[in-house]
Amino acid sequence: MLQLKPYVSFNGQCEEAFTFYTECLGGKFVMLMRFSESPMAERMPPDWQSKVIHATIAVGDDVLSGADAPPGYYEKPQGFSVTLNTNDPAEAERMFNALVEGGTVRMPLQETFWAQRFGMLVDRFGTPWMINCGNPA
Repeated sequence: MLQLKPYVSFNGQCEEAFTFYTECLGGKFVMLMRFSESPMAERMPPDWQSKVIHATIAVGDDVLSGADAPPGYYEKPQGFSVTLNTNDPAEAERMFNALVEGGTVRMPLQETFWAQRFGMLVDRFGTPWMINCGNPA
């Protein structure tokens, strides 16, 4: 069975970001592996041994995975957003307000012609998000 799942890269803050996401989204860690625990440990500088080579969090029936890009390989996210869908306007507002803490609002959470609530933000780790809530009343 084919599944399409987002994978987000970070510049050394993967563990902090994923801890933040579990708090904001009510998720839990499924896996967290550090470079020091991998076959790549010998190739990584000492200050990267504790960085994350792979992490996965579960949010409901979905997962979000990510890692710290090795030194020199990180690229700022662009051209995509991680999208969260809910049918509960209060939950949409809660998630939006939690994720945007320390980040930037691209489009305030508001009613649109296709949704009761829709908003776009970039969190403090540079990950772009879209929150979509149901159809308009």
